[in-house]
Amino acid sequence: MKTPATPSIRLTSLDQFRGYTMLGMLLVNFLGDYAVCPRILQHKNDYCSYADTIMPQFLFAAGFALRLSLGRRRESTGKMPWGRAMQRILGLALIAIFWYILCDLGDVIAHFQTESWGDLLLYLCKGVVFQTLLHIAATSLWILPVVTAPWKTRLYYTFASGILHVGISWWFNFDWIHTPPAAIDGGPFGFLSWAIPALSGTLACDAVRAAGPAAAVRIALSGLGVMLLGWIMSMPTVLYNIRPDQMATHTAPQMQSAAPNPKPRNDKIAPDPVLPTRDRIRAWDGSIVELPFISPPSAAHRQWNYWMMSQQTGNLSYLTFSAGVSLVIYALFLWFCDRKGFRLGLFQTLGTNSLAAYLLHSIALWIGQAIASLQLWPYFDKKSPSVGLTLVCFACITVFVYACCRLLEKRNWYLRV
Repeated sequence: MKTPATPSIRLTSLDQFRGYTMLGMLLVNFLGDYAVCPRILQHKNDYCSYADTIMPQFLFAAGFALRLSLGRRRESTGKMPWGRAMQRILGLALIAIFWYILCDLGDVIAHFQTESWGDLLLYLCKGVVFQTLLHIAATSLWILPVVTAPWKTRLYYTFASGILHVGISWWFNFDWIHTPPAAIDGGPFGFLSWAIPALSGTLACDAVRAAGPAAAVRIALSGLGVMLLGWIMSMPTVLYNIRPDQMATHTAPQMQSAAPNPKPRNDKIAPDPVLPTRDRIRAWDGSIVELPFISPPSAAHRQWNYWMMSQQTGNLSYLTFSAGVSLVIYALFLWFCDRKGFRLGLFQTLGTNSLAAYLLHSIALWIGQAIASLQLWPYFDKKSPSVGLTLVCFACITVFVYACCRLLEKRNWYLRV
C-alpha cells in the first residue's frame, strides 16, 4: 500500500482514527433513516447517541492536525504560516458551501423561486451549508489565533468559547436554532462550542509530541475526566422534568406571547431553556440525569432545554462529553497503532484521504436513494424490515467508497486543501 508523499509528518494513529470516524459516519448516515436502525445509531437531538459522537471526532482530528502541521512549520521556519492556514481554511469553506448546495440543489432552487433573498439566505445558513465541513472551517478559523499558543492559553480559550456559547444561547441562539427553518449542528454560531473538541485535539497533539505513544494512558484518563465533566454539565436538564400534576398544562405557558405576530415556536422547548428559574431550582426532586447513551424521558415528561446533550444545538454538555469520547478513542488508536504497530487497511485508506471519502459518501448515498426510488433493488428501501439485507446494502455503500479511495491511493492522489 502506498503512503502519502509526506509520511514524516503523519501519525498512523491519527489516520486510523480518521478512518474509523469515516466508517462510523457511513454507518450512521446510511442506517439512520432505516426502519431497522436502533435509536443509539440515530440523531435524535435530545441526548448523545453513538451517532452524535462522530462529528465531534472530525473536529478533534482537525484540531489535532492543525496544531501538528502549523506547529512544525513554525518550528522549521521560525514564523507562523498565517497565509497558508487562511488559504486552507478558505478553500475548505468554499468546497463545503458548493458541495452542500449541490447536495440539496432541488430544495435550494425551490426556495429560490418562492422566497425572498433574506429568507433564502436564512435557509442556506441554518439548514444547508453549516454542516460538518463548514463547521470545521469556521471552527479552525476561530481557534487559529491560539492554535500554537501555550496549552494554558488554549485551555482558557476553550472555557471562554463555552461561556460565550452559553451567553448567546441565553440571549437568542437557542430559540433561534429551533425557529423555522430549524438549524442543524449548532447553526452558524456553532463554532463557539465545536471549538471544545477541536482544542481538545490540539492538547492531545501536545501530549503525543512530548511523549509519543506513551501519552496514550494520560490522554485516555484525561478523556474519562472530560466525559465525566460533560455528564455533570448535563445535570440541570432534570430541572425541566414535568411532574405528573403538570402533565395536562405544561405546554400552555409556551404558547403565550405578548408579541402581535409571534414566530412559531417548538412546543417541546421550555420557556426558560438556558437559565432555569428559581422556581425550577426549588422544585428539584433530587433526581440525577441519565447515564450517557441512555435515552431520556420523552418531551411529554421533560421539556427540551440547553443542558440536555444535543447535536442540533451543539451545547456545552454535549460537546464537552463528546470531546472526552474523542480523547479516549484516540488514545486507544495511539496505543495500538503507534505503539503496537496495528494498522487496518480500510481505516488507513479512508483516513489518509478523508476529504475525498467524505464527498464520496454523499455520492454513495445518492446512488442508494436512486436505486430505491427506481425500485432497481428493493432492499435499499428504508422501510425494509430485514436487518441482514439492510447491512448488505450498507456493505455495498462502504465498498464503493473504499474502492474509490483505494484507487486514488494507488495513484497517489489525495484531495486536500
